[in-house]
Amino acid sequence: MAKSLMLKPGEILINEGDSSQSMFWLQTGELVVTKMIDGKKVILDKIITGQLVGEISFIDKKPRSATVIALTQCELIEIPQDTLDKVFSKEPAWLQALFKTL
Repeated sequence: MAKSLMLKPGEILINEGDSSQSMFWLQTGELVVTKMIDGKKVILDKIITGQLVGEISFIDKKPRSATVIALTQCELIEIPQDTLDKVFSKEPAWLQALFKTL
């Protein structure tokens, strides 16, 4: 079941290389996405209210490709893998395949 999560500025939501069990929907606040490239932390993107984060590794089941850190106080909804699996198990096979392809 989805649950609410609060982060303070500077707190890490996702660590690069970790396994994925959930994706997150940012309700309020701002996050920054960083990645280590040639030994340096590079900012890849900012996540703002209303956006999803962590969805790529959540879908492809590969390790997290970047680190996500709260820039401001954030409220998120955590969507666990089993919750989404239950939702999609009721959908037609073609829709499940389309979702995985995307």
